[in-house]
Amino acid sequence: MNRAGERLVNGIIRENPTFVLTLGMCPTLAVTTSAVNGLGMGLTTMVVLALSNVFISLLRHVIPDKVRIPAFIVIIASFVTVAQLLLQGFIPFLYDALGIYIPLIVVNCIILGRAEAYAYKNPVIPSLFDGIGMGLGFSVALTCIGAVRELLGAGEIFGIRVMPESYVPVSIFIMAPGAFFVLALLTAIQNKVRINGERRGKDMSKIQSGCSSDCMNCADAGCAHRLYDEKADSASAGKKAEPEEITIEEIKEDEDND
Repeated sequence: MNRAGERLVNGIIRENPTFVLTLGMCPTLAVTTSAVNGLGMGLTTMVVLALSNVFISLLRHVIPDKVRIPAFIVIIASFVTVAQLLLQGFIPFLYDALGIYIPLIVVNCIILGRAEAYAYKNPVIPSLFDGIGMGLGFSVALTCIGAVRELLGAGEIFGIRVMPESYVPVSIFIMAPGAFFVLALLTAIQNKVRINGERRGKDMSKIQSGCSSDCMNCADAGCAHRLYDEKADSASAGKKAEPEEITIEEIKEDEDND
């Protein structure tokens, strides 16, 4: 269970898909015109991500390695279709608001990336919590961006008026450029908190840590950027480099070429 908790923290804080890994930028910038839209897209993605991770982990010994990517896409597309029909039937206003971005969850790099980097290589329970953690991190990021845009652009949060009547909404924040402004603002605040904490001697490694690129000392076996293979390295370390043998014929051929 400690490993499951670590996957949750990893997805929400250390490798937040939006603020740290900068993945899934298309829905992040397109649907976050309000907090409701951001929360709806985030939770829908979380459900698809968690269920896809579970099924891919269950079938990891069955799916041939050569066709794993098409298999992942089929599994993900099946869950996206179910989620789309459920939203259309039970939450039609959210379905209309998200529009084309619901079926586009199929090609969201967060889902396919976690399937390839983690679920296909790990047991079911950690894969489930990895999907939930990444989905929650995505939901938190989209909800925060949507709340700021809705507050500044309409004076509301979740459709509730919070600004005084005299407040003049800054309409650009609910337009396309507003997504870039708010994302940059939230990222800058995160960087400021991290830098100030480091100056005070605090351990800020869990804030926007992302990938350190130190694959040799990395303990995350599910990291998509992990290039260091311990088995291969240990095997190669046990072998001593043998000098190449040069025959007389090769020496003569070199002299003739010269």
